[in-house]
Amino acid sequence: MNIFNIIKEIEKVDPEVYDRLDPRRAVFKHFAGFGKKLAAAAVPLAFGSVLNKAYGQSTSSIREVLEYALALENLEYYFYKQAAATNLFPTAAAKTAFETIRDHEEDHVAFLRSAITSLNSGAPTTYTQASFDYSAGGLLSDTFTNYGTMLAVAQAFEDTGVRAYKGAAPSLISNDAVLQAALQIHSVEARHAAHLRRMRRDAATGGVASNKPWITLKDRGGLPAAFQGIYDGEEVTTQAGVPITGTFGSVTITAEAASEAFDEPLTMAQVLAIVDPFIK
Repeated sequence: MNIFNIIKEIEKVDPEVYDRLDPRRAVFKHFAGFGKKLAAAAVPLAFGSVLNKAYGQSTSSIREVLEYALALENLEYYFYKQAAATNLFPTAAAKTAFETIRDHEEDHVAFLRSAITSLNSGAPTTYTQASFDYSAGGLLSDTFTNYGTMLAVAQAFEDTGVRAYKGAAPSLISNDAVLQAALQIHSVEARHAAHLRRMRRDAATGGVASNKPWITLKDRGGLPAAFQGIYDGEEVTTQAGVPITGTFGSVTITAEAASEAFDEPLTMAQVLAIVDPFIK
C-alpha cells in the first residue's frame, strides 16, 4: 500500500487534500512515524482514520443521505407489500420469497427512521402507499397483474438499490454505526437482486432464460429501455485504475467476467433520476 500514491490520486479530484489532512510536511511526518510504530497491516487502518477525520460528514449531510435511502426503502417496501398480496405467484416458494423481501424492506425502513431520529435534526419523512406510482407515470400498465412485469420491476428496484448504497457509503464514513448498518443493508439488497434475477430466469411465463444472478456489462436483462440508466456504467473493466481483463497464467478474464465481479456505484442524482417516475 503506497499511501503517498493514494494521496496523489485524491489530490486529482480534491486539490485541497493536504490542507484537509495537515500541512504537507506534517503528513509525511505522521506516516513516517506510523511506519516505525505500526505493523504493515495496520497502516491502512491508521490512514483510513486520518481520512475519516479529514472528510467527516456533517449531521445535515448524513441526514440527507439517510432520507434519500429512506425514500428508496419505502419505494421497495410498499412495492413488495402490494405485490405479495396478489395471486400471481406460480408457486408457494415464489410468494414466500416476496414476503421475505417485503419484511426485510420493512426492517430497513424502521432502521433508517431510527437513525434519522437519532441525529436530533427533526422527524424523518413519512411515506404511504399513496406516495408511489408503480406504473412509472404510465410506462407500465400491468405491474401487479402480470407476473413477468412484477418480477422485472422487482429486479430493477433491487439492482438500483445495490448500486445506490455503494454510491452513498462514502458520505456516511464519519458515522461508524450508520455506515456499518448501511453496508449490511447493501449486502441484503445484493442477495435480493441475485434471488430475483434467478426467479426471472426460471419463470415459465415472462421469464428471461439468459438472466444471471449478477449484472453483465450493462445488459438490462430484458427490462424496458427506460430502465437502461440502472445499468449504464456497469461495463467498467478497471478497478482502482488497474485493468482486470487479460490472461493471467492459465486464466483469461474477459470483459464480461470483469464487469460481473464488481457492482459500480450510482450517484444520488443518477438514482433519483431512475426512481423519479415511481415517486409522486
